[in-house]
Amino acid sequence: MAAALVRSGHLRCVLRLATWVKPQRIPPVCGNKRRYAAESEGDRRLPKIYTKTGDKGFSSTFTGERRPKEDHIFEALGTTDELSSAIGLAREFCLEKGHSFTDQLDKIQCVLQDVGSNIATPHSSARQSHIKKTRFSSQPVSELESWIDSYMGELPPLTNFILPSGGRSSAALHVARAVCRRAERCVAPIIRSGEADPDIGKYLNRLSDYLFTVARYASMKEHNEEKIYRRPE
Repeated sequence: MAAALVRSGHLRCVLRLATWVKPQRIPPVCGNKRRYAAESEGDRRLPKIYTKTGDKGFSSTFTGERRPKEDHIFEALGTTDELSSAIGLAREFCLEKGHSFTDQLDKIQCVLQDVGSNIATPHSSARQSHIKKTRFSSQPVSELESWIDSYMGELPPLTNFILPSGGRSSAALHVARAVCRRAERCVAPIIRSGEADPDIGKYLNRLSDYLFTVARYASMKEHNEEKIYRRPE
């Protein structure tokens, strides 16, 4: 997968480096060719967070192609970033309750960095070196399926339509699930056009199922009642 892009802070992850020995050339992230200008502060050299390269409404893919910011590639990137943020917020609630699956949420956020790297590398303008760096495999999909099966074995059967509820952890995970569905919708046309790996669509589809499952699991572990749909009379 795109380990190099993850280290560069894909999808606007803020670099947290205590010191820089010398300026480094960072690969493009989140549609921008970031060339962080180092500012001298004694022996410390820190990167600037702004680049001004997108001030005119255009941004760059990892392949160097300039596209309008409203392009479907950047829409999918932004929604994937929003998904990771929603999972991060849900994770904070889950940590407060001591849930055992928070490490899985950490890993999922890292995998979403790789999803973003793949989205940011449209195959129509990619060289083989680009594709090799950002290739997305089916292994994370299988891992999600394994986690889902494990939690489903502990949950009571689903007999009603469940509304987002069940405490803060559960409700926040349901919000992340809804954002995940939107991310999947954004990615679907990119995959159909051959611009991204099909496995990222499978991953997002399975991730929404995982988030639904752990939302129910969190509610059960916290002894909270899930609200079910009742037709208004």
